[in-house]
Amino acid sequence: MAPTENTAPETGEPEPDAVSGLFDDTSENAELERTIGLAGGLTIGIGTMIGAGIFVFPGLAANRAGPAAALSFVIGGVIALLVALPASELATAMPRSGGGYFFVSRSLGTAAGAIVGLGLWLGLVFASAFYLVGLGHYASAAIAELGLQLPLNPVIPLAVVFAVGLTVASLFGTENTAKLQNYIVGGLLVILVLFLSYGGLDALGVFGRESVPGVFFSRGYLPVISTAGLVFTSYLGFAQVATVAGDIKNPSRSLPIAMVGSVIVVTILYVVTIFVATSAFGADHLGTLGETAIVEVAREFLGTPGAIAILVAGIFATISSANASILSASRTVYALSRDALLPDRASRINLRYGTPHIALLAAGGPILLLAATGQVAILAEVASFLHLIMYGLIAIAVIVLRRDQPSWYDPTYEMPGVPVLPGIAAVASFGLALAMQPGAIVIGVVVMAVSYGWYRYYANTVDLKGAFN
Repeated sequence: MAPTENTAPETGEPEPDAVSGLFDDTSENAELERTIGLAGGLTIGIGTMIGAGIFVFPGLAANRAGPAAALSFVIGGVIALLVALPASELATAMPRSGGGYFFVSRSLGTAAGAIVGLGLWLGLVFASAFYLVGLGHYASAAIAELGLQLPLNPVIPLAVVFAVGLTVASLFGTENTAKLQNYIVGGLLVILVLFLSYGGLDALGVFGRESVPGVFFSRGYLPVISTAGLVFTSYLGFAQVATVAGDIKNPSRSLPIAMVGSVIVVTILYVVTIFVATSAFGADHLGTLGETAIVEVAREFLGTPGAIAILVAGIFATISSANASILSASRTVYALSRDALLPDRASRINLRYGTPHIALLAAGGPILLLAATGQVAILAEVASFLHLIMYGLIAIAVIVLRRDQPSWYDPTYEMPGVPVLPGIAAVASFGLALAMQPGAIVIGVVVMAVSYGWYRYYANTVDLKGAFN
């Protein structure tokens, strides 16, 4: 019999000691508290996605695809929306922590679940490290804007410090993390709407300034697809809502709205951002400005006050993305542990704060190591590759469950167009994954192979497919 969400698997291991005196009131049978409402779900989705797409990727994307980088974001948004629909159906049928891992393991079996679950954990670790490195770049630029000179490049030290801080904040309660997310995203959206409204009107010639002309497909057609793979890290937020489904209040209503709504909102913001940025500088110059290109766009429009405002917004955005990703990575570890694919100690819940503290540490530790590398593009692409594989399997899971119609499968939301739309979502997800840079594909395939090897070594007798409590 498969272990269920409510019963920790028996492993025969002795009861582990508490991590510290702060976390000595723990239980491996306790449940996560549902403390996140619809607004919190939306801000997790929007907050995660808005950071990279607007504040890190414009310069990197323009360097690869030219003005057609806007189309790359559209492609990513369409694929994300196609996957958000089947993910919403599965989430209302299985509102449990673990998101895509939980869906795939219950519909396609333990082996596929192990590959997706361990891959999702590591994919979120890569994504979190990417966001934290972006945060380091923005904080470093803010320090330079203030005229301060430091004896060393502060990007990596700042990324590591924030990684520690956000992990510790999550240890002391999900409700506090959700409140932090709400405040950050609220302030961020105000700054962005004002900036993009002005920039959009300026790009259209309302203020009399000419836009920089450029050939739309200046880098050719194929870079548009590979760039879509790069920027797809910007669209991981909607799946993160499903990953924390065990913390969501009224999941049958909140999950679909939060997932689909967040994709629509950020896709519009991304396209407008690229349009404004390339109109201000042209794709060639924009591509030379790196991770903080949008700061120079704001400076072009509004001078130093505009640059400072966007620096502040960029810090907020990358904190938001990293905050949500660390939370989601820990919930994936928690779900894997509850299903006996990882040691059972990782599913222990601190009863005082209602958080899986060991799972949070299992997420935060690797994130620290990767953030210390300082790499940006490769971290983003590996995260995108691993998530795209999961998204393709999520779409297949809906087709399988609709065909088999098991008695336990009773979603409160059903996506339209089955099997055609989920079939398109699966093909698009796998196709975009294969169109990415070779290095990212190789690392992603290695992660999947190691995940399968772990399953064969540690959990090949675990059967997860089918009904759950």
